[in-house]
Amino acid sequence: MNLVLQGPQASQDVLQSLAAPARPARSVSLSSGALRCEDVDAAADVVEAVQAAALAAQVDATFIEAGRSLSDFSLVAMDMDSTLITIECIDEIADMQGLKAQVSEITEAAMRGELDFAASLTRRVALLEGLEASALERVYAERLRLSPGAETMLAAVQAAGLKTLLVSGGFTFFTDRLKPRLGLDYTHANVLETENGRLTGRVLGGIVDAEEKMRTVQRVCAELGVPTSRAIVMGDGANDLKMMGVSGLSVAFRAKPVVRAQADVALNFSGLDGVLAVLA
Repeated sequence: MNLVLQGPQASQDVLQSLAAPARPARSVSLSSGALRCEDVDAAADVVEAVQAAALAAQVDATFIEAGRSLSDFSLVAMDMDSTLITIECIDEIADMQGLKAQVSEITEAAMRGELDFAASLTRRVALLEGLEASALERVYAERLRLSPGAETMLAAVQAAGLKTLLVSGGFTFFTDRLKPRLGLDYTHANVLETENGRLTGRVLGGIVDAEEKMRTVQRVCAELGVPTSRAIVMGDGANDLKMMGVSGLSVAFRAKPVVRAQADVALNFSGLDGVLAVLA
């Protein structure tokens, strides 16, 4: 096993000290803030101790089988809201109605896994009834920002020949704009219904929930002719767990505790490009 330690503010000395309990046979500096430790002790108590100390030091610690690289994968599948981008689009849309606090509370509970996602989305979208559709363009132009490291990560995986999928419980208004902007291969999201230039408070067709996200990853892998074990899946909320569960490498990005606990890689402090160090 290898141990990859990385933190935006971490020095090599700090990373070396965090690695010490795992007794690495050798270490390789990957960058000023990233260190790969090879042939480490990965006993459960060691892993727990290293990860706890790393978390306290604001460093991401990943234990991973030696030799894994981007070439082991064919697809990177990403959640959108709070993963590829920094915002929850529905919360920002609701802000245009003066309802951000109310909608954000429902969003947070759904992401923690405390509410059924489809039911919670239906409730949240209903609150948007009557809002001018132009508000969506304002959210995209004024508030939507890519997460740290997103463009670096995408450039690297695309250069390595991997396909990209953006699968979201959010809305096609945003995924349709991000697809050409970022050169993504596939996108799938919910469709907001509009009439006479205003939102009706309804979603057209089926809702992209946890099951549909998982099925989408499976469909795209089948189209590519590869098993889902050749997919890297990134997410932050409970509705991402099922698609993460069928992947070959699951990445929790600034994620809820229930997601971090089940992921292969947890990036709490690094950008999305932190996955590149893990697979270096």
